[in-house]
Amino acid sequence: MAIQKESVRARAARLYAPAVFTRADLLSTGIRGRDITRAVRQGRLRRLRRDRYALSSVDDEVAEAVRIGGRVSCVTLLRLIGVFVHVASGLHVHVIPGTSRIRAPLAKDTVLHWRAWSGHAGPRHAVPLIDALSHAVRCQSPRAAIATLDSAMNQGLVTETDLTAVFAALPAKYRSLLALVDASAGSGPETFMRLILRGLGVSFETQVLIPGVGYVDFVVNGWLIIECDSREFHEGWQKQVEDRRRDIAAARQGYVTIRPLAADIMGDAATVRRAVFDVIDAVGTRFR
Repeated sequence: MAIQKESVRARAARLYAPAVFTRADLLSTGIRGRDITRAVRQGRLRRLRRDRYALSSVDDEVAEAVRIGGRVSCVTLLRLIGVFVHVASGLHVHVIPGTSRIRAPLAKDTVLHWRAWSGHAGPRHAVPLIDALSHAVRCQSPRAAIATLDSAMNQGLVTETDLTAVFAALPAKYRSLLALVDASAGSGPETFMRLILRGLGVSFETQVLIPGVGYVDFVVNGWLIIECDSREFHEGWQKQVEDRRRDIAAARQGYVTIRPLAADIMGDAATVRRAVFDVIDAVGTRFR
């Protein structure tokens, strides 16, 4: 029996569930002080810093953020719940300005975000999602930031109203990105490819349903199918068999299909852009 993959919404719900408590929080549940001490000694609770206790199951990155004196945020939080992040190196922690007794991070690549936050309600260990997205826009390249926002929208984690709030907290120079967000993107590579196609100035549609083929990532100029293959969704012989049958079904209807690799789309956009241009230039005359 196949193991069902946990959805992004389920992961988000789990991450935002109460996991870090003050001593007063614990005492309010009816347990006694000595019970808290015993739970820490037995490993059922983790004492992260003064007056901060965590469930033993809490993620190590979340625990480190609280130990420092803040909450997990930015690309770290988004990666933990399954939102697309192009590069997520280092732990990202939000610290409210004026917080005292900040502890030194254990890792040198830890990033501390000191900027004010939205003030929206959230647990003691994680910033609200709109704050994490706001931080992630600052910390990534424009294309990667758009891919992250696309992913959050596609997964139903935020609405257009939420995105407006995200950009309201950002400097004006970032606001042009909002118009480029598209919730139809099913993966980061699709966002990167969409931006490549916009740069080429070609006509294209996303997530097109072709009878006998199914949904395809892009149809360019009415005849060129582009599928953004990544290892996560295209690994294994059976998946390759399915893809090849789809390509033949599409060819029988007059479509040409190309499958640039996700690694190239996100890591060598210039080469992919040139390849797409060359295909359109070489084959497009037949359709014109």
